[in-house]
Amino acid sequence: MAPETDSLFPSSQGGESSLPLGLTLLSGAIAAAVVFPLVWILANALEVGGTTAFNLLTRETTVRVFVNSTLLVAVVTAATIAFAVPLAYLTVRTDLPFKRFWTVALSMPLVVPSYIGAFAFVSAFGPRGELQSLLAPLGIEQLPEIYGFTGAALVMTLYTYPYVFISTRASLKTMDARLVDAARTLKHSRWEAFRRVTIPQIRPAVTAGALLVALYTLSDFGTPAIMRFDVFTKVIYAEQNSLSTFGQDLAALLSLQLVIVTFVILAIESRVRGSDTISTQGTSTRGAEVRLGAWKWPALALCLGVAGLALIVPVGILTAWLIRGGSESAAASLAFQWEYAFNSVGVSAVAALVAGLAGLPIAYLAVRHRSRASWLIERASYVGYAVPGVVMGLALVYFGARYGGRLYQQELILFPLLIFAYVVRFLPQAVGSTRAGFLQVSPTLSDAARTLGRSPVAAFREVTLPLVAPGLLGGALLVFLTTMKELPATLLLRPTGFKTLVTHIWSAQASGHFGHAAIPALVLVVVSALSMLVMLAMEGYDVK
Repeated sequence: MAPETDSLFPSSQGGESSLPLGLTLLSGAIAAAVVFPLVWILANALEVGGTTAFNLLTRETTVRVFVNSTLLVAVVTAATIAFAVPLAYLTVRTDLPFKRFWTVALSMPLVVPSYIGAFAFVSAFGPRGELQSLLAPLGIEQLPEIYGFTGAALVMTLYTYPYVFISTRASLKTMDARLVDAARTLKHSRWEAFRRVTIPQIRPAVTAGALLVALYTLSDFGTPAIMRFDVFTKVIYAEQNSLSTFGQDLAALLSLQLVIVTFVILAIESRVRGSDTISTQGTSTRGAEVRLGAWKWPALALCLGVAGLALIVPVGILTAWLIRGGSESAAASLAFQWEYAFNSVGVSAVAALVAGLAGLPIAYLAVRHRSRASWLIERASYVGYAVPGVVMGLALVYFGARYGGRLYQQELILFPLLIFAYVVRFLPQAVGSTRAGFLQVSPTLSDAARTLGRSPVAAFREVTLPLVAPGLLGGALLVFLTTMKELPATLLLRPTGFKTLVTHIWSAQASGHFGHAAIPALVLVVVSALSMLVMLAMEGYDVK
């Protein structure tokens, strides 16, 4: 497992063979489609004059937005790793009581949209919130400020750490624990064995999850908007809809800045991940459980604190809204219909299927045929994840209106554009999970099938594909989960009259009738939770 290269761009020496033409063209076409919306962003940014661009980018507010965004990404990513890796280790390698329960509970925050979490935390801990009302009789008239950087970082951490937790846990479950046992027999302490053996084994999974956290944090709109914290997405949305002279120009330039930051994050992730040619023979050994002893109670407190804060607060607030109900004046226009849930599930399932299929050739090429070309194709597939949904939606609306002609006027291409936006935004989840699956499968298994007379396609279908199926399905389910929660692109690209759970929730929130958001929000959480349970029950994600 020696490092294959120290270069940012890997050489082709680690691949099985030269790049297969058909697979490379297919993967390149998918990556080109993913990058396409950026053409609109770049074209608009390049139309801004040099002097104007310099003046806009050096303004105090613009610099503050850049600093705020990068600081938020750094803090949230570091915090998610600090919480998720110990929690994953506790639920896999130790004798933590009720591990099955804690695995499910600690994964569940992923099903709660971060903007619903932000609503809930503001309602609970904000000025004149639920907690303030409870403490007022005790003489406590003011709570610490929930708005701003602290609130945004707290909410983002609580609802994104499962990306690292799930991927790290899957890696811990499939790694060969005999390596740790061997290190212990060589008189290494438990910490030394973890640092020298376990960390290199789980590093690809941790960095893959951390990359998703960083890109999600950079592209999220709802949480910073609710927490009143100026970041790229919040300011771009405001400038796109402003009437100021340079509003559109500033939005385009900030979008370009955001894309540059995205590439920097991808480069850092690639450097940290290093060589990750880890593979197994399709089996794993769990080794002996680590006994926590007196550390059992702090471990339980950590699990309870993280899961409780992330789940009890939103569920409690939504239940309170449900009990109080909505105002009668808005009952007719904001009445919930089950059709919204069917619409959400339908478009999310289609997006998950398309993303899973699109991510398969990219992940295979990146792992089995390592080269600069495959590296660029894989990296390009991640770009769409960092493009804010509002920017993506506006780019596709512009494209559809300009080139869609009569089909756009009749709204016949809005559904394909909506699915395309989902796939572009969440393809990295499918690629990352499938890529991790390929890394766990030794290429020698496919070679053995070839020596028995199987064609390359037959060897892949009969040997490799079944072994990577858990990662492939896990990635598709992640796409399903996040598509269910996606808001800005859905608002911009949905055909007239097509409502989903998130658009109904946003309408209720925007009009101030929180009571009418309770039912669709709870339905959204329940549907997402069911899909999460399916993912956890799959092979490779089991909760034993």
